Amino acid sequence: MSGAGAATLLAYVGAAFAEIGGCFAFWAVARLGKSAFWLAPGALSLFAFAALLTRVETEAAGRAYAAYGGVYIAASLVWLWAVEGVRPDRWDAIGATICLIGAVLILLGPRG
Repeated sequence: MSGAGAATLLAYVGAAFAEIGGCFAFWAVARLGKSAFWLAPGALSLFAFAALLTRVETEAAGRAYAAYGGVYIAASLVWLWAVEGVRPDRWDAIGATICLIGAVLILLGPRG
């Protein structure tokens, strides 16, 4: 993997966990009854998500966002297991794999 490819992958993974963490903070307040103090780090995490996504090496924002979707889905399943204690099933894994293949095609496919 080239330096630019590794940087893009790291940006996607960092953005995914920043977005999930930020959204989870809001979920925790609204759905789990956590303190409103969770909202400040949640907002900062969402800011980090947006900043990291701008680091992706591609010529078009829409393509970066589309490819990011596959990474987000896979990261969400890691979050599901690691943070929420719910083990993804085989259908989760198959779906995430299909999405990641799609993300690779979107980001690295030949352009005509």
